[in-house]
Amino acid sequence: MQLSCHAKARVASTTSSKKAVAGNVRAVRPAARPAVGCVAIAQPSSSSQAAKRAGVAHAAVAEKMAGSAFSQFSQPAGKGLGFYTGEDGYMYCDNLRVDDIRQQVPESPFYLYSRERISANIAAYKAALAGLDHIIGYAVKANNNLKIMQHLCGLGSGAVLVSGNELQLAIKAGFDPSKTIFNGNGKLPAELELAVQHGVLINVDSEFDFANIAAAANKVGKTANVLLRINPDVDPQVHPYVSTGLASSKFGIRNSHLQWFLDAIKAEPRVELVGVHSHLGSTITKVNIFRDAANIMCDFIAKINAEGFQLKYLNIGGGLGIDYYHKGDILPTPTDLIDTVRDIVKASGLTLIIEPGRSMVATSSAFVNTVTGVKTNGSKHFIVVDGSMASLIRPSLYDAYQHIELTAPSSAEQKVFDIVGPVCESADFLGKERELNTPNAGDGLVVHDAGAYCMAMASTYNLKMRPAEYWVADGKLAKIRHQETLDDHIKLFDGL
Repeated sequence: MQLSCHAKARVASTTSSKKAVAGNVRAVRPAARPAVGCVAIAQPSSSSQAAKRAGVAHAAVAEKMAGSAFSQFSQPAGKGLGFYTGEDGYMYCDNLRVDDIRQQVPESPFYLYSRERISANIAAYKAALAGLDHIIGYAVKANNNLKIMQHLCGLGSGAVLVSGNELQLAIKAGFDPSKTIFNGNGKLPAELELAVQHGVLINVDSEFDFANIAAAANKVGKTANVLLRINPDVDPQVHPYVSTGLASSKFGIRNSHLQWFLDAIKAEPRVELVGVHSHLGSTITKVNIFRDAANIMCDFIAKINAEGFQLKYLNIGGGLGIDYYHKGDILPTPTDLIDTVRDIVKASGLTLIIEPGRSMVATSSAFVNTVTGVKTNGSKHFIVVDGSMASLIRPSLYDAYQHIELTAPSSAEQKVFDIVGPVCESADFLGKERELNTPNAGDGLVVHDAGAYCMAMASTYNLKMRPAEYWVADGKLAKIRHQETLDDHIKLFDGL
């Protein structure tokens, strides 16, 4: 009798002792030099170009932007990683004071990243996955900044995509196609042809999706390597907008349809079934549900193997949550997540694929704003900043909480404020009912944990142009994305 992978795991767990793994992995800083095939960081542009992009007369400030990187500022007494408050009471990004950075950067608002924080986050996943054959597939939808993608590529990450444009950007960033996964419930024929041409893994989501994949493979004349996206009907207990593994979700296939797909794949010589996939949702803080889903997927694997297939991959998706509230809560780490499925994966003999996005980049960034002013309507107090829902929509869209702080120490009166932007919507807020010292116009204010699903979801509503992005790397500041300008918008209508 052939045991399923979770049955093997139960047997294995009774015959061998488990290794103790620390819950919090202290990452080793990787080398800064990118790997072959991944493009190095671009140099900041000239002062005149910088001033033009900013759309204002900042030539004197922009002059400081010329050269290989921005000037290095004085370090705090205790150097940290990512964003933290120094002993002097100021906000820092790695070794640089955020207020000093604000003086150097001509644009406001802007996104600021710690490259070393990104490196530490992927290192934590690598440590957690030690001893397992695995692929770390970075979810490009979380943040599609090309420089960040190139950095992750250089650290050995693969890429997870949901559009043809993301696929083309991943190719430009240098990702290995064999470690690239194309997801989505509505992949277009042209996108699938591109995916087959480059040899990326493709997740099958529906009957019509399979038909389109087969048609693309036949048109291109290459074999499409596919995984079946399973809908396990597991509740991730998160916001319904980011729950993807319930039976009511638009994603994946149910057990009752499995045989149809197996028969269809057998009948199509240019489609090879190489694995199974599931994705439960996002902001997950109870990692045992990954084990529940993996056990369900093992039942699918047993049925698939019984049909004569030889699978290579078990893809459990991503979705690990982070500490948005900054209250010191102990949340699951990558090690906690992987340990819930380690014995199942080992028993299966398959290569594990994970798809982290938020937990890879969210904590690496803050959205840096300038205070426009403070106002009071009756008993309600507001801090008005130059950032808005156009640049960071998570609070407005999901009623999501992101921690907010001023960038400099203050002894001014503390009040409870709503932090709002200039966009003509009552929903234009970055945070509500936050206790802060009363700022002055021109002060800095940051929205933390803005590296995932923030800039990637930005718009140009009210013609508030998408902001510039910078990161601190090797102790210096560098621009990694230009601010969009009104000229960029007007060019869309040229010749019409």
